[in-house]
Amino acid sequence: MPEIANDITKAAKDVANVARDATYVVIGAGVLAFQRAQVERQELLKRLSDPRAGLEHRLSAVRSDLGDTVQATEARVEELMDRLENVIERVEAAVAPLEDRLPDQARDMAKQAHAQAREARTQLRTFLPGAAA
Repeated sequence: MPEIANDITKAAKDVANVARDATYVVIGAGVLAFQRAQVERQELLKRLSDPRAGLEHRLSAVRSDLGDTVQATEARVEELMDRLENVIERVEAAVAPLEDRLPDQARDMAKQAHAQAREARTQLRTFLPGAAA
């Protein structure tokens, strides 16, 4: 019977060793998890303490979008001004033969109107960004 007692004692020691090792593994995993949670907490505190980081990113995106919009608008204004110039040239070409038939005083008024229209177009092109060609 001493053999059975030795086997039981040995089995109990083995179980105790396995339980001790398992306890160490569980405690070690708990310590690692706690340390990781602490690191995550510190990183979160850093992000929360610097609210400008997210704001700067958003502002950068808004600036980029605004720049794209301005460029697209300038291109549209330039296209519109080119079309308007084309229409004005066609109208002036169609009206020019009729002006030659007008009396002197009316012809002078028409020339003044043309000069004022050219000046207005020049001022408009200077005023509108992207329209100056």
